[in-house]
Amino acid sequence: MKIWLDGGLQDTESARVSVFDHGLTVGDGIFETVKAVNGRPFALTRHLDRLARSARGLGLPEPDLDEVRRACAAVLEADPVPLGRLRITVTGGHGPLGSDRGEHGPTLVVALGDTARRPDSTAVITVPWTRNERGALTGLKTTSYAENVVALARAREQGASEALFGNTVGRLCEGTGSNVFVVLDGEIHTPPVASGCLAGITRALAVEWTGAAETDLPLDVLQRADEIFLTSTLRDVQAVHRVDARELPGAPGPVTAKAMRIFDEHAAADLDP
Repeated sequence: MKIWLDGGLQDTESARVSVFDHGLTVGDGIFETVKAVNGRPFALTRHLDRLARSARGLGLPEPDLDEVRRACAAVLEADPVPLGRLRITVTGGHGPLGSDRGEHGPTLVVALGDTARRPDSTAVITVPWTRNERGALTGLKTTSYAENVVALARAREQGASEALFGNTVGRLCEGTGSNVFVVLDGEIHTPPVASGCLAGITRALAVEWTGAAETDLPLDVLQRADEIFLTSTLRDVQAVHRVDARELPGAPGPVTAKAMRIFDEHAAADLDP
């Protein structure tokens, strides 16, 4: 496998980032995960637009998106796996052992790992911790992911693949790495970005392609929704068959199954929608 690091391809054995990199010392960085199908990235333009937005929000220099595209193309050409996770990471670069940034400029890393298609349905849990819809990092895809690591570990302990958060006012927000949709009386709803959730790329496409409504939802909607599904780069649209102790038999239900089919059809027709 080849990795792009600061201007060129390197072997995994030789690619090294400084121990003083701000991404390591204080989590000062942004990233995108892009699905790659047979060596071609999906929705890359949308991902790069969000990467630039996250950089601006974090106060990092805006990435050279042409360079990022070249890096993605080079990494994918070196290892065109059937289904891959393409990870783009930009950090604050070499800096002091504290929150102040250095003056060396950012670090860019692009790496690829192979993956497998997810199951059609999964189990999720809710966690007692909250998303802060008014935080400095709200809506930014940053490398400060420790809260997600803790929540996902709890989900794994309970036989689930995802943990769902409410926000500080008790509204449904998002998962550790996914957006959540519910079906109520045959209609699809998902929390608005104002809830504190990440503006997911797959979320946006699912809203566009299915006509889902962005709705402020109480967290307990998960206990009465007719159907629930998740969206993310590597899940696409994935049904939920259990949330906490509540079973949703027959998942994916008819509305979710239609959403899955619509998403697959549109995605196959256009790799950069």
